[in-house]
Amino acid sequence: MTKFWNGLGDLIHSAFGPIEALGANGFNKLLIVIGFVAFFYWLSKMAKYEKDEKKFS
Repeated sequence: MTKFWNGLGDLIHSAFGPIEALGANGFNKLLIVIGFVAFFYWLSKMAKYEKDEKKFS
């Protein structure tokens, strides 16, 4: 059973390799950029839906 848990731990640890390659604040900056992109995408969709709603009212 110990081999299973050690193997699982090694698998999870290896998944963080690309994150460690980004550096100390690289991952945080990546998340901020993704958040801003998603936010502006959402705003553009909201503006489109509001424009369509006014057209049909």
